[in-house]
Amino acid sequence: MTFALLLTSILAFSACTASVTPAPAGEEDAADAGTTGAYPPGTMTVYGYGQPQYWQQFFENYLNDHPDVAPGVSVEMVQTENEADARQKVQLSFTAGAYDELPDATASAPVSMKALADGGVLLDVTDYVEQFKDRFVPGALDQLYYKDRIYCLPKDLRPQLLFYNQEIFDQYGIDPAGMETIEGYIETGRQLKEASDGEVYLSYIDPGAFTWRYWGRRGLMPQANARIWDENGEVVIDTDPGAKLAMDTLATLNEEELLYKSAIFQPPLYDAAREGKVATFYIGAFWDEFLRKNLPDMEGKWRVMPAPIFQDLGLGGAPVVGLECLINKPDPVYADLYKTIWEAYQFDADARQTWTEQMVAEDAPYSNPISVEMLQDDFWKEPTPYYGGQSFREAEANGLNNVSQNLIVTDKDAEADTIISAEIESYVAGNQTMDEALANMGEQLRERIGTAPVD
Repeated sequence: MTFALLLTSILAFSACTASVTPAPAGEEDAADAGTTGAYPPGTMTVYGYGQPQYWQQFFENYLNDHPDVAPGVSVEMVQTENEADARQKVQLSFTAGAYDELPDATASAPVSMKALADGGVLLDVTDYVEQFKDRFVPGALDQLYYKDRIYCLPKDLRPQLLFYNQEIFDQYGIDPAGMETIEGYIETGRQLKEASDGEVYLSYIDPGAFTWRYWGRRGLMPQANARIWDENGEVVIDTDPGAKLAMDTLATLNEEELLYKSAIFQPPLYDAAREGKVATFYIGAFWDEFLRKNLPDMEGKWRVMPAPIFQDLGLGGAPVVGLECLINKPDPVYADLYKTIWEAYQFDADARQTWTEQMVAEDAPYSNPISVEMLQDDFWKEPTPYYGGQSFREAEANGLNNVSQNLIVTDKDAEADTIISAEIESYVAGNQTMDEALANMGEQLRERIGTAPVD
């Protein structure tokens, strides 16, 4: 089905079901999504990671624009260290029965979502979310299901993209189109190293947990059709051909010294990029916000393209879904208010554009909508000065074509990630070979986890 035909079908479906499907918040009759005065005065608390203060701005915009919906209610986004930290804080409060310490919602990801759902921590939102599924881009809900139920609201669906410094490629006369394949990406790194006498690195490698997270789980592993577990939940990461392909690729990049060793998101890495030592940033669309925020003086130099593919497999990067999960508190008084604001974020074009323009002005993070209707607006195809006039929003949308499937996620993957990452970190530190790291992953996973139920 073509995109235009899909849109026509969606609009027709929406018209036929208007009597039974709630109108998106933000439309004329949607300001009443929360009954006036229905929410007690107080603070709706949300755990976030990354830069949640910018997500808070959308909530504040909504409450300011709809003062009758929740008078006396404010929003607080609590900064946590990362996905695991947010999950652990929620789990500790919930299991201790300290319900007054729990947030009303938390940012999450599929690995943590499953662990929290198994503990009864999250509200089941299956019926609520499924009423919107035909209005979302394909794949928006694929990572949300767990045991046939949905426990989180989708916030965004972001592709895997490669960011590169066009000025470096012009300087050395190297065509960035060669990076369309992973094999070509490696060869480009070799060319840059030779042409620059070793001064320019293809990309970076983090000595900590982020290497597994971005190069592994989100990057090379899905594109290589790799597996941690087989269909019966048995550990196969140390014997799986795809896992070996993915990890050998990372080893090639690292051992040929094509990767600049630096902690991700830290000043030394940005300084190296500014000095022309790092040519590309692999692999997530999230790099947009960090480049704009930390390298504003490099506006016009960067470009973006889809993540490189393995030539023989031909699969693009696996998209990453952002999740917002409502907490199963004894009295979740702000759950419906959160849903109302979430609907405005997903379907109110004016509210979304206003907030996005705020984010651009502040060099802050934002992502494309997952609403099919909203993406048709030319606003989401506008040129982006930071990328020399290339439309980053359009590139982000195109990045969702030809995607690979994410790794199977079990309720044991939160623990598995710590085991796998520790072996990768030991490899990066030079304490073992990649073959030894893979063997140790398998041994440790079998010893400490055993079988992981695959749903």
